[in-house]
Amino acid sequence: MVVGLTGGIGSGKTTVANLFEIIGCPVFYSDVVAKEIYFNETIKPKIINLLGKEAYVSSTKIDKKYISSKIFSDTNLLHQLNAIIHPAVIEKFVQFKELHKNKLIIKETALLFEAKLENEVDKIILVAANDELRIKRVMQRDNLSKEDVTSKIKAQLPQEEKILKSDFVIYNDEKDFLITQVLEIYRKLTNA
Repeated sequence: MVVGLTGGIGSGKTTVANLFEIIGCPVFYSDVVAKEIYFNETIKPKIINLLGKEAYVSSTKIDKKYISSKIFSDTNLLHQLNAIIHPAVIEKFVQFKELHKNKLIIKETALLFEAKLENEVDKIILVAANDELRIKRVMQRDNLSKEDVTSKIKAQLPQEEKILKSDFVIYNDEKDFLITQVLEIYRKLTNA
């Protein structure tokens, strides 16, 4: 079974993914794999052709701020970039699934709904947190202004909409224990 794990920016989906990994679930980190793909020898020239050399800071680092500024202001550019990156991520995921047959696989994907990937997973877990907390986390983590974080949140599907489309919701609100919520969902998914 493949379970999609998603959540808006600053919701804490990576923390939740780490908890699933600790309890023994193989976790496919789509965003990490996507960043690695930027450096694939056949992909890199396509990215440079689309976004320019400025997309790369060095041979091991992309300029996330530059790329975001380009794609968040031009949806056509975003679709073109996704057309380059997504097929390669899918290929890596097929290999990952082959390695972990007959296991509960967690597929961590930030833009699961935005990229219309709901049909590629059997169940969906959403990590949710209030906007104020999400803004605070991302400002601290990425050293961004409140305005920058707010515009990123607005570029994503509203959290309320994602809740309605999800099978499970984990509230990362610093009130409820994450591990308790993760274990409860894990039991339901594995009938343990």
